[in-house]
Amino acid sequence: MTTTTRRLNLNVGINTTGYLGNAWKYRTGTKHDINDPDYYRRLTELAHQGVFDAVFFSDHPALATDPNGRPFHTIDPLILSTALAAQVPDIGFVVTMSSSYNSPFNLARRTQSTDIISGGRLIINIVSSFNPAVAANFGSEPLPPRAARYARASEFLDVAKKLWASWDPAGEGEVPPERFWDASSAHAIDHEGEYFTIKGPLNVPRGPQGHPVIAQAGASEGGIDLAARHGEIIYCNILSRPAGRAFGKKVKDRAIALGRDPAGIRIVPGLVVILGETREEALRKHELFSGAGSEDGLLARFAKENGIDPADFDPDAVLDGANFIPDQNRLMAVGMGLGLSELLTHEKLTARQAVRRSEGHHRLLLGTPEEVADAIIDFWADGTVDGYTLQPPRAPDDIAEFVEKVIPILQDRGVYPRSYEGKTIRDRYGLPYPA
Repeated sequence: MTTTTRRLNLNVGINTTGYLGNAWKYRTGTKHDINDPDYYRRLTELAHQGVFDAVFFSDHPALATDPNGRPFHTIDPLILSTALAAQVPDIGFVVTMSSSYNSPFNLARRTQSTDIISGGRLIINIVSSFNPAVAANFGSEPLPPRAARYARASEFLDVAKKLWASWDPAGEGEVPPERFWDASSAHAIDHEGEYFTIKGPLNVPRGPQGHPVIAQAGASEGGIDLAARHGEIIYCNILSRPAGRAFGKKVKDRAIALGRDPAGIRIVPGLVVILGETREEALRKHELFSGAGSEDGLLARFAKENGIDPADFDPDAVLDGANFIPDQNRLMAVGMGLGLSELLTHEKLTARQAVRRSEGHHRLLLGTPEEVADAIIDFWADGTVDGYTLQPPRAPDDIAEFVEKVIPILQDRGVYPRSYEGKTIRDRYGLPYPA
């Protein structure tokens, strides 16, 4: 397998105890792991063993204090990834950062520095922040409206790109021996926009990837516009083939309308995998890890989360996708809520079937390693997706099991590499280098 051959891309989430909030009770490790840098090093080494393209950190700079939950975001992901990059070779790092609560110069400087230190292994997942608790940690101003957050995010990335390119030592001419450098290799960006006025240039030179790869995770109209304009790796929730094809077409058509080549976009949605020696074993593990306890518990949770009166709930009646479209003006992320409505629009499913198709808003695969590998390849083979971001219910247990049992099958099928190829994340994803 060479980097010119299309191949499956895989990232893996390594936030705290794993993706599912109730699964920590069944994991290997202690409660102190979540603030231990060595724990994240061990997870990253495990991901490296599985030749994952990158480890993924989501982030909300706010502490959830629900006594029945667990902290999911602790150590600053950029700082943690910089330390991990010095200890674990090859693997990339997806770091979530807010455009609403950062300045473009500071973010551009810090991320370009990490990309240089890591040798071109950084992906930044830009989010506009939808949580009022985050806003409250940065001042007294309330969370801006969604449209304003996305407009600011788009200009934010325009500025960051200008800054990342503002000092390019490779462009230096003949430097006289009495001079250290050619100052003309750096230039002011003189940006004046609606949200930012920034002179530049950046005091960190152009990095090994030109600039870090940009990931984006919104699926609302504003999110799709931001993805089409700037996103290179799109993290989303795709629960069915028709929904995935429609989403990919929408993003790429919007990119073309904005004058951008869609060949530089990769669709890498979230994926929750629960393995068993049999499908029945995987079903029981799903009920346990989800906290529902049984299939009836999953159905009761479905009714509660979707505002369905238990007295009117028939778990074996076909559901109407139109009844599950999320409010476009809600504070919570709209894109995550769209997955279910789109699934039910494209497939006629009952609640009993639907609860086995999604967990934590992402596509759920339940079964033996062979069955899971088949399902992963299925959506990739026809181009519905370019890969997945695995969200393991438990860390490290479900990462280790996936690496041991599923990765070898993907490698034997010829869709996934046995070793790291290419020097940078752009090489591994087949993404263009910025001009």
